Amino acid sequence: MSDLTLLGLSGSLRKGALNRRLLAEAVTRFRPATYLEGDLRLPLYDGDLEEARGVPEEVTRLAEQIRTADAVVISSPEYNKGITGVLKNALDWISRAEGQVLAGKPTAVISANAGRTGGETGQYMLRACLVPHGARVLTGPPVLVANGEKEFDDDGRLVTESYQKALDGLIAALREEAEARRG
Repeated sequence: MSDLTLLGLSGSLRKGALNRRLLAEAVTRFRPATYLEGDLRLPLYDGDLEEARGVPEEVTRLAEQIRTADAVVISSPEYNKGITGVLKNALDWISRAEGQVLAGKPTAVISANAGRTGGETGQYMLRACLVPHGARVLTGPPVLVANGEKEFDDDGRLVTESYQKALDGLIAALREEAEARRG
């Protein structure tokens, strides 16, 4: 069987963001796999834009990446007790793509935040936003990296054993779901 394809989505656009580091850790633990990272630098959803020009090419490309992936991992910070605007915008746009590209897709949700809850409320909201897409969102183990600035070494690796174990468990479950779905 050929390698699985994993698609990563970061709710933070910043290059050095905690959630990009956490996403890189998840990818390392999922290997061997072909890895794709979705670009969430999309125009703001606008029904008039869609009516005039159709679904933008960037959105179609993202939807196709999701469609072809065997599994998806989303790493996103919590902003003001919710998900980031770029992530919500991407979910709104892909709902306009042909077919339900996330339907049944094994999906892991992870987060790293500066605060003490690790993005728990943001994850809750993200899970709710994924329901209409029909994604197969894994329930755990939860990966909520609190006080994130202190949780990565200079090479961007997680340093706390409990977070490493949680991420290992979630990513192993994601791989298992993806392999089972692939058959």
